[in-house]
Amino acid sequence: MPTVDDILEHIGEFNFFQKQTFFFLALLSAAFTPIYVGIVFLGFIPDHRCRSPGVAELSRRCGWSLEEELNYTVPGPGPAGQAFPQQCLRYEVDWNQSALGCVDPLAGLAANRSHLPLGPCQHGWVYDTPGSSIVTEFNLVCGNSWMLDLFQSAVNVGFFVGSMCIGYIADRFGRKLCLLITILINAASGVLMAVSPTYTWMLIFRLIQGLVSKAGWLIGYILITEFVGLSYRRTVGIFYQVAFTVGLLVLAGVAYRLPHWRWLQLTVTLPNFCFLLYYWCVPESPRWLISQKKSAKAMRIIKHIAKKNGKSLPASLQSLRPDEEVGEKLNPSFLDLVRTPQIRKHTLILMYNWFTSSVLYQGLIMHMGLAGSNIYLDFFYSALVEFPAAFIIILTIDRIGRRYPWAAANMVAGAACLASVFIPEDLLWLRVTAACLGRMGITMAYEMVCLVNAELYPTFIRNLGVLVCSSMCDIGGIVTPFLVYRLTGIWHELPLVVFAVVGLVAGGLVLLLPETKGKALPETIEEAENMQR
Repeated sequence: MPTVDDILEHIGEFNFFQKQTFFFLALLSAAFTPIYVGIVFLGFIPDHRCRSPGVAELSRRCGWSLEEELNYTVPGPGPAGQAFPQQCLRYEVDWNQSALGCVDPLAGLAANRSHLPLGPCQHGWVYDTPGSSIVTEFNLVCGNSWMLDLFQSAVNVGFFVGSMCIGYIADRFGRKLCLLITILINAASGVLMAVSPTYTWMLIFRLIQGLVSKAGWLIGYILITEFVGLSYRRTVGIFYQVAFTVGLLVLAGVAYRLPHWRWLQLTVTLPNFCFLLYYWCVPESPRWLISQKKSAKAMRIIKHIAKKNGKSLPASLQSLRPDEEVGEKLNPSFLDLVRTPQIRKHTLILMYNWFTSSVLYQGLIMHMGLAGSNIYLDFFYSALVEFPAAFIIILTIDRIGRRYPWAAANMVAGAACLASVFIPEDLLWLRVTAACLGRMGITMAYEMVCLVNAELYPTFIRNLGVLVCSSMCDIGGIVTPFLVYRLTGIWHELPLVVFAVVGLVAGGLVLLLPETKGKALPETIEEAENMQR
């Protein structure tokens, strides 16, 4: 009996139906962007200063300009050992005393301002921005700055838990039903987040978005790869991720037009409700139906695909069997990932590379938001370089192989981060070039680890291996906000030094993996152990 792949060779591996379905699911991939990297705009940290009612009153009485007022609301660096950043301090001065004049009012209190006592801000902050973000609305600065880290970590916790569960749910209840449920929950929680009255409610709805959004993205990936023929599967998977890059460009434009975070959140969430129309546009995966012994339903969908593609289904192909027929069923175990030396090495290196890819990709985007230049243009330009990254992968993986382009991508990303530390601020074009090279390198590395992960494990533990290793991606996403925002408080370029080290190490470790170009997927533990030879 024929398999689905045999039938697709006759009715079209990537014809009208597959192209239409790819377009629908690519929109879903693009819509995932605001959840994954939206923190850059939702959590934008503008320049801010401590609000001082006394200084404001004196400024009105004296007719000061804003620059003159800032001389007394933003003090110079605090004394040695001061735990608060500059913007979190204020002068401990009674601004209401009549002795203070309008010309240098602090001169009569101390010969040198550095001798004046400083204290933490007590009356809130003034933000230098025409819009708003969750930072400005909920005052997530100074002593509350860790709450911004927690906000982004919460969505990555959701990614981790959701991704761990999605494999079972999609295999148990079907791809289509699971996709529609995740779309509905994601859209509803996104709207509720946009109208959340408090930080706590906003955090809860952000966590819920994380639980379902990446799961929905993964289901879309699974669906489109199951609808196309074998020869198109890798290319379609890469272009599904390119659709995510298109979402980055659109997000930059929308955020520029809508600088207020609630309107931005609402605008990028509402289109998700349109994806519920996929109930009528995207059928269930025939491969899943066959695995569930529902061959009649699978055949109806296959005939629908043939009709859409303008093909006829030969009578000899109107009976189905699963793509994989196994005799002895093997039960995978987590111990199988570390029991033998070569697979153990593969597991550890892949876990580290998933972690590194996530930390550098999200970390570079977050660090860009702290750079102080035009965040919208920087975000747009850095997203553009993801297009050549995808095309370089397509051109090299079947000509050069996987290992050397993958290692080079990690090393380029690490070297670019290290170079950015030493480039002077006035050489803006060189800093932008280095940032773009780093972004392109880590994008390539991210897409390469997705591809190679499945090629290094034998069949019976392949899904388990991908699941366990890729979970480190979400672990990396959980720690990245704390890594970026806390280290930046010590030295602005310190996160880049950390990114450089982990990226260069990742590139070196990739060279210890076997080349998988032109090799059949391993079926047994023995075959996986002998790949290096």
